[in-house]
Formats: sequence, structure tokens, C-alpha cells
Amino acid sequence: MASVVVIGGGFGGLASAARLAKLGHEVTLLERSTSLGGALGLVESEGFTWDAGPSSTLLPAVIRDLFRKTGRPLERELELVPREIVREHWFEDDTKIALPGGSRGAQFDAVEALGPGLGDQWCDYVSSFADDWEAIRRDYLERPWRPEVVDKAVVSTIFSRETVAKRLKRTFRDERLRLMAAHPFVIDGHDPRNVPAWMGLTAYLEQGFGVWTVNGGMGLLAQALEERLATRGVTVHRETEVDDLVVRDGRVVAVATNRGELDADLVVCAIDPRRLPALAKHVVHTMPALPPVICHLGLSGDVPELPPEIVFHGDPMLVLRTDGLAPAGAHAWSVYGRGKLAEDMVLALARAGVNIRAHVEVRVDRSPREQVETWGGSPMGVLWQGRDTVRRRLGPSTPIPGVYAAGAHATPGSGLPFVGLSAALVAQEIGPA
Repeated sequence: MASVVVIGGGFGGLASAARLAKLGHEVTLLERSTSLGGALGLVESEGFTWDAGPSSTLLPAVIRDLFRKTGRPLERELELVPREIVREHWFEDDTKIALPGGSRGAQFDAVEALGPGLGDQWCDYVSSFADDWEAIRRDYLERPWRPEVVDKAVVSTIFSRETVAKRLKRTFRDERLRLMAAHPFVIDGHDPRNVPAWMGLTAYLEQGFGVWTVNGGMGLLAQALEERLATRGVTVHRETEVDDLVVRDGRVVAVATNRGELDADLVVCAIDPRRLPALAKHVVHTMPALPPVICHLGLSGDVPELPPEIVFHGDPMLVLRTDGLAPAGAHAWSVYGRGKLAEDMVLALARAGVNIRAHVEVRVDRSPREQVETWGGSPMGVLWQGRDTVRRRLGPSTPIPGVYAAGAHATPGSGLPFVGLSAALVAQEIGPA
């Protein structure tokens, strides 16, 4: 039985610890704060509750597989439900679209309403990722990346020079469709000119598998995983700051913390590797993608009835999420901002067409810096800087024997489904005790 130390109590760390404990390893998880979950948590104030980070996920099978492989199935712990409408897009020309998920036909009808022929253009674009998805899923997402043994076509796809921006410019004349397709990358802090074209398969996943959420908030997922760790016998140390890895004779032997050294046969880094000097030198050519500005609002009175998520295109780009928990008769909204935010977020939202200034009772503002300081890193992971970003991220293995990487900063990237897959890849690499 190997002693495994998992550094970081975010989703990547929780998922890694649960999987490795089920494989028979003696697992200890270290978390710098007083609570687990990281960005997968809840913000609470005066009876209002908002998701601290993600409010939905793609690929629900990733979460279901995690729970099934570590104990009781997800359905006995949480209610994961699909959203009929992925999100609404509001454009500067006053046109709007409510984009459904999980259905090609429904998306065709919605996009076609923007203009004749646009439905076919959108669906052709989405379906163009079908082959990419099957290849990347098989050789990159579901098993550790081995470029020397995978099909050359897969390597060519992943390391293509084509970017999301180039593909969208070539595919769509209508700017609204380009904005819709680029939105997931822009809101996460990336420039579409630096994002590989194959990442556009996000649209394929939304159309094919839908977007899912947890009734009561995604933070409940972290709570369920914390209970799973207790069931699996994982030792959890909160308020434990990790200073570095202890490497002797070329292999990790311990973790240095503010409470002393903790011996380890294996270590899983589920935080930004820049925080550990032993790993930082291996990621000097990467940068973090910074979080957006966030404003959580507790509202009273008669406010507009809006869908769970609206994207207001322009500069700044605003994303409104209306699915927080609130006392009876009240509402819990969150506003996310990217771009030229030269004015207050609530005022910017009013200029975008939703004026709720008179209804604000509670407000919690969170700057990008505050979020990074709270979580010890950016939940947006590594900034896309072209195709070589794939090589520059660590994980599931690292250059240091016995050290593995999971989480938003590791392969295959940020976002709940991909972070969940990173934990599964680490478990594959380490194997049973």
C-alpha cells in the first residue's frame, strides 16, 4: 500500500483522493483553507446563496463515473438535472436567441430564427467536431496522452495551427454566430486567436449531451465528495499550507508544509504548480487565465423573470446567472464581467437592458485578485497561448518521479468535466495499491 498525499482540496483534489483511496492507497489530502471545494463551493450572505464558481457542467457522465467508481452512485447522493436552455445570447443589435441543449433539431430551430440559412450553418459547424471528439476523447481525455503511439491524425488535430478565431472567421459570416461559438473561451479569460480550433468541440458537447446542474447549487457536489472521502478513509488536514515537495535521489519522498514534513510515496499536485518551487521550474512558459469580475446580488421585489444564464455580448461582456438560492419572495443573481469594466457591474447590467438597481438588498463583490487569493490560484487554469499549451501543462505525470498533476492547471484543462477527467487519468497512471 502506497502512501499518497494529495495537495489541494478543490474538485481535482477531491476526485483524485476519492479514486485513489478506492484503489486501496492510504491517502492524505492537504488543504490550505478551512473548507474543501475551492471554486466548487457556495457563497452565502444574509440568507442568500450563490455558486462561488461553476453553476453547471458538461459531460455528466464524468461525475457519474467518479461516484460509481468510488462508492454509492451519484443518483443516491445528488440530483443532477439538465437545463432545457443552455443560455440566452443578447446581441448589441437587439436580437436574442435562447439556445437549447441536447438536441440538434432544437438548436437548428433556435438559430434559424436569427436568419434564413443560419440554422444549417450552425449545425454544420457543430457536427464538424464529431470525429475530433471521438479521437480526442479516446486518446487524450480518457487515457494518458502518449503521442508516440496514438494515431497521427489525432496528433495532427491536437497540434494544428488553426485557432478558434480562424475557424470561426472562415465558417461564419454572421458575427452573432461567431460570438456564440467564442463565448466559452472569452468568459474564461482566453483570446480565441490563441485557442486551438479543436476546443470548439464545446459546442458539440452542449448540443449532444446538454448542460447539467445540481438542484441547490453546484457547491453541493463538493459537500458530497467530502462525505465520500470520509467513507473511503481519507485523512484530511485543513489549514495546511504546502511549501514544496521534498525530493531526494531524484524522487519525491515527502511534502514540506507549515506543520512540518509529511512522508509520501506518491504525491498528486491538484493546485497551481507555480506554488511549489520543485514544479514551478517546469511550467515557466505557462500563465494562469484570470477569473472574471464577479458580483453576487441578493434582490427583493418584482424583478424580471429571466432564464438561468444570459450572455450580453459587447465590451464589456457580461454573463448573468439567476439560479442562486434566496429567501421566499427574493432572488439571488450573479453577474460576471469581462473586458472594459469602467463602471459598476450593476450599472453595466442596466445599460445592457436589465435594470435591477432599485432591488439590490445584498451585494458581494469579488475581484479576480480576491478569488485567486481565496482559492490559492485561478480556477480557469492555464491560459491558452497556442497549440504548445498542450505540451506545457503538466499531468497526469510530471518530470518528477512519483509526482502527478490533476486539476484545472493540469491535463486536460479547466472546467468541471475536464478536471474530473484529470483525476481519472491520475488514477490510471498510479493504478491499484
